[in-house]
Amino acid sequence: MTALRKLGASDLEVFPLALGGNVFGWTADETTSFAVLDAYSAAGGNFIDTADAYSAWAEGNQGGESETIIGSWIKARGNRDDVVIATKVSQHPEYRGLSAANIKAAADASLRRLGTDHIDLYYTHYDQPEVPVEEIIGALDELVKAGKVRHIAASNISAERLRASLEFSDREGLARYVALQPHYNLVSRDTYEGDLQDVAAGAGLAAVPYYALASGFLTGKYRPGASVDSPRAGGAAQHLNSERGRAVLTALDEVAQAHDAPVATVALAWLAAQPTVAAPIASARTTDQLPALLSVAELTLTEAELARLTRASA
Repeated sequence: MTALRKLGASDLEVFPLALGGNVFGWTADETTSFAVLDAYSAAGGNFIDTADAYSAWAEGNQGGESETIIGSWIKARGNRDDVVIATKVSQHPEYRGLSAANIKAAADASLRRLGTDHIDLYYTHYDQPEVPVEEIIGALDELVKAGKVRHIAASNISAERLRASLEFSDREGLARYVALQPHYNLVSRDTYEGDLQDVAAGAGLAAVPYYALASGFLTGKYRPGASVDSPRAGGAAQHLNSERGRAVLTALDEVAQAHDAPVATVALAWLAAQPTVAAPIASARTTDQLPALLSVAELTLTEAELARLTRASA
């Protein structure tokens, strides 16, 4: 049985891989999404990440499709108490921004779609610097006090704003962020390492990185001359044009071969071993893509292997 990881200073314990819900209702229909969720759960997975905006960008969608599918799955399986549901506010077309009124209205809308009376982890999806942290934290604290949200977290926020938010929570005795969702992976380290990581570490926050596989590049399927059928192929393939991207692939291939493991598993294992990281996020459009992701729970890289990958990604 895979050991669960404590999420920062919260009472939440999560599987070391968070299942990304961005594909549900986009590249995975409800039937396929249920199959992916079932397989993840059967493997011991309990940490599902979504957002109220997923997947408003897809033709014919309005936003909230992912939450609706997850809510339907939870109802069908009767397993609400067995899963940790994380969702986010600020990007839904009808609920944009982080004003106090919008945060509260968006949370109620998410609760309806998820078919639950509480959200385990509620993120501010993108910070809105013009809104005072006092207003944001105040609204989130009200949701916690009302029992609608268990814990709060932040994503896409500067070190300065994160620090100010934590200081305000501590000063006023209000709900405090327990986690941070940064853009972080082997080919994007400066998006987290440095001031932001230092603030998170100092405050005891758990990091739950998104783009953990760089839109699929770190699965190893993007190679010179290879054609990949994916909506994200263009963004992922661009890493082949950089010296760092090619160096990272070479190092991943070496370590993967030593463990007889998929490249994606090794990339996630490097991330999971980094300071503050509790669980990388990765999504699967099909059940076939899941085993390489789930295997991160069982793969421990040596110090030499971690150093090899860190050097290649510098």
